[in-house]
Formats: sequence, C-alpha cells, structure tokens
Amino acid sequence: MPEGRDPSHHVKRRAAASARASAVKSDARRSKKYWSAGVTERSNALDLEANVFTLDDPAAIARSLKRSAEASDRRKAPPFRSAMSMLVFYINRAGRGLSEKRRRVLERAKDELRRAFERS
Repeated sequence: MPEGRDPSHHVKRRAAASARASAVKSDARRSKKYWSAGVTERSNALDLEANVFTLDDPAAIARSLKRSAEASDRRKAPPFRSAMSMLVFYINRAGRGLSEKRRRVLERAKDELRRAFERS
C-alpha cells in the first residue's frame, strides 16, 4: 500500500459512490413523482379553475370541470371525456396520498359529472 494512504480509503470511496448513486436515484424518483404536476399545470386540454379539486361539494367540482371543458377551445376530445379524464388523472396522481374522505368526494364528483353531461 502506498505510504500515507488511509487503509479505509476503499471503504470511504465505496460509501461516497453509494451516496452519489442514491442521490441520483432520489433525483430520478423525485422527477418521476412530480411529472404529472407539470401535466396539470401545462395541459392543453383544460384551463381548470383554481383549487377545483379541493372543493368539498362533488356537484361543485363537476360543474367547474364541465364549465372548463365546454369553454376550452384547445381540447382534443369531447367535453365530457376531457372533464372526466382530468378528474381521473387527478385521482390517480394523488394515489395513496389521497385521504379516504377526499377520495369519496372525488369519486362522487365522477357521478355528478356523468349527471351533468346526462350520461348514465
């Protein structure tokens, strides 16, 4: 071993490499975790009203989504499909972080949206 080199040099190098790899994985996870937030913000489909998914009234959520979908001239699908897609996208994006109470409100909003567009 060269003179002056710490015998634990290799252990330290491995630990540093492992820390760098973890940081890279963490950054990759973080970017994957938040890509959908960008979709919501920059979506060409609908311009959503502020905080629409935080409303406590499922009918109010449905009315807001319907207004947004019908007003949009950039959407590619019919208004009902665009509105429902955005609602389902939000529910899926929230995943396990969505409380049971919030999930119930959003699931009822789907029913209200179907009613608003006169779908069964």
